[in-house]
Amino acid sequence: MWSFFARDPVKDFAYEILPDTQEKSGIWTLHRGKRKTSGEPVSVFVYEVAQGTEQQTQLAKAAFKRMKTLRHPNILAYVDGLETEKSLYLVTEQVTPLAVHLKAQADRGGAGELEVSWGLHQIVKALSFLINDCHLLHNNLGVWAVFVDRAGEWKLGGLEHVVPEQGDPSGVSLPAPKTVYPDMEKYDPPETPNSGGEKCRAGEVWRLGCLIWEVFNGPLPRTSSLRSLGKIPKALIPNYCELVGANPRARPNPARFLQNCRNPGGFLSNSFVDSNLFLEEIQIKEPAEKQQFFQDLSDNLDSFPEDFCKHKVLPQLLTAFEFGNAGAVVLTPLFKVGKFLSAEEYQQKIIPVIVKMFSSTDRAMRIRLLQQMEQFIQYLNEAAVNSQIFPHVVHGFTDTNPAIREQTVKSMLLMAPKLNETNLNQELMRHFARLQARDEQGPIRCNTTVCLGKIASYLNAGTRQRVLISAFSRATKDPFPASRSAGVLGFAATHNYYSVTEIAARILPTLCTITVDPDKSVRDQAFKAIKSFLSKLETVSEDPTKLADIEKDVASSAQPAGASSSWAGWAVTGMSSLTSKLIRNAPGTEGGAATEGSRVIRFDWIKGVSGHANQSQALEEMENEDEPVGDRWDDEDWGSLEARFHHSSLNKNGQSSAGEDGWGNDWAEEEADTTSFNKTLPLPEGVRLTSEYNWDSSAAKGASQNDLFASVSQRNTASTAVSTVRMEGGLSKAELSKKKREERRKELEAKRAERKAAKGPLKLGARKLD
Repeated sequence: MWSFFARDPVKDFAYEILPDTQEKSGIWTLHRGKRKTSGEPVSVFVYEVAQGTEQQTQLAKAAFKRMKTLRHPNILAYVDGLETEKSLYLVTEQVTPLAVHLKAQADRGGAGELEVSWGLHQIVKALSFLINDCHLLHNNLGVWAVFVDRAGEWKLGGLEHVVPEQGDPSGVSLPAPKTVYPDMEKYDPPETPNSGGEKCRAGEVWRLGCLIWEVFNGPLPRTSSLRSLGKIPKALIPNYCELVGANPRARPNPARFLQNCRNPGGFLSNSFVDSNLFLEEIQIKEPAEKQQFFQDLSDNLDSFPEDFCKHKVLPQLLTAFEFGNAGAVVLTPLFKVGKFLSAEEYQQKIIPVIVKMFSSTDRAMRIRLLQQMEQFIQYLNEAAVNSQIFPHVVHGFTDTNPAIREQTVKSMLLMAPKLNETNLNQELMRHFARLQARDEQGPIRCNTTVCLGKIASYLNAGTRQRVLISAFSRATKDPFPASRSAGVLGFAATHNYYSVTEIAARILPTLCTITVDPDKSVRDQAFKAIKSFLSKLETVSEDPTKLADIEKDVASSAQPAGASSSWAGWAVTGMSSLTSKLIRNAPGTEGGAATEGSRVIRFDWIKGVSGHANQSQALEEMENEDEPVGDRWDDEDWGSLEARFHHSSLNKNGQSSAGEDGWGNDWAEEEADTTSFNKTLPLPEGVRLTSEYNWDSSAAKGASQNDLFASVSQRNTASTAVSTVRMEGGLSKAELSKKKREERRKELEAKRAERKAAKGPLKLGARKLD
């Protein structure tokens, strides 16, 4: 039983002292520690009675008592304590002595003036609290009495010598600092201190001046060194000179000193101090003031200390979003601060908030999240992306705001690697098909094609074969020049996913029609792509054994990013390239884009985009098209059944059997015209062949002499730009081909009528044939 009462109370203490982590701090030894239950980091000040004098023990007990009773944001916070016969344990928030902190900052290039200005502001405020509010004298102000917490904020400690201004009414007197430490005499003011009054306050202000000198110049060698300003900033010199003036009555009160330094041009008048003061009072600020503050904060964070951003700004941002209804305005500073966090800290603090933000219906919040996605996508796990984020993001594809649709398309490049089979190959493809076919904004249709090409490596083989050729072929017929260029580049960038049969039967015929495109940049890209594909066909023709190597990726599974790079410059060179760009070239220049406010959104690899002189002209031309894109592709869906898509293939006789699905109808007739040229027709004797071009379109009248293709009609490329061969005294081959098609059509109609007539009399309600 006696052993129970003889137990060491230190073993039952709720805090553990970490080994080999001690620093000397006056009469105390400072250790790093942690709470045994939660692991929360703390600092533990330890005083060993056996190693100190009777005066030091008296001071340690006085400091222990003061720490319990004094509470102020700028005074070292007391957490717990333990007093035994052998030692005293004083547990506080985790801090570092100011001298150690300044030395570490000097090794990294020195502490910035912003950090020092806020630190001095805090110490002066704490001193003002003691003198003006508590009527106490610190009597121990110096570098040794200041500590720095994790956020870089300075805390006033060293309360061993704190006494009432008018003396202790109990009659207990504490020894003066210089009686315990003789070298402290150099910090005493020149006047002889009385028992109290203004001179004692003036002594506190004098020691504040000594602290300022040591912060900028290092340890004070002697009292006379205060006359040498050293590295003290110019903005602080007038106020510093007042602190160390010979006349004690001329020295300002700490509150007055703080006010003087906060005047315009003063050392404490800067954005960092202003931001800190606002954060301290943010709970009582008006919503409009908070909105403005967070908007300005984003620009200032680059100059703020890293520790301050992590441990003070970040908690306030999270609180403002959770409880203050700050909205989208906190996103930009939040992601800036997130750069300072480790992966583990980001997962704990930022990710839960981001997931919650995606469910918001606020458009400003949604578009900010999409614009900043590259900063946090790497921290999101696949389960969260597919179940909590993607279902909310896809609503942006159908949003009435074009900016949100645009950013949603761009964000898919970042989300695609984390999407599961269903979301990527079915849900996303369904939305992409609708956007490319029906969206009224040309830049969005263009970026949809771009994004599809960039994420092709993540699609499974079945989806690639069903989607890519059809989507890129559709893009080559878009009225928007950048979309046609994107379709050509899409073919080139994903060349390794096509078999030689598909290249010969489906891709090259499509690219050939683009060689007479009205836009020269599109034609240039088409010729490059054709040469690339032809070289592959020639390689296989010369050496059939290379076929397996060329088609090795056709049926491959999803690959990492960058697997489909090519000469087209498609590969992403950096996530920062996923930003909207304004193309404002002068009208009339080749490759010039829309001007007068016409905004063309494009990815970095689209080059030489040409457009209209103004947006109204572009919209008018799109409305007057003979075959609007949206009408032609209303029933198409990349995610549809394979029955709606038939691959072009070669039959046993080596003849091409092009699929007659909805994807290929647009260019099937043009292909029929060109294939008819391959037939060898007997020519009458003496007949000469002459090759001429049909430039009878209205656009040809204003065409440039240097670029004949510039006058070609955008929608009727194949019919107006086909080189026709005429025979003197007879019909041209094109006319013969057209006549044969007309005859074939009439034959089919006659057979159809015969079949219907053979079925017997019409049933009730059936439509009567003419």
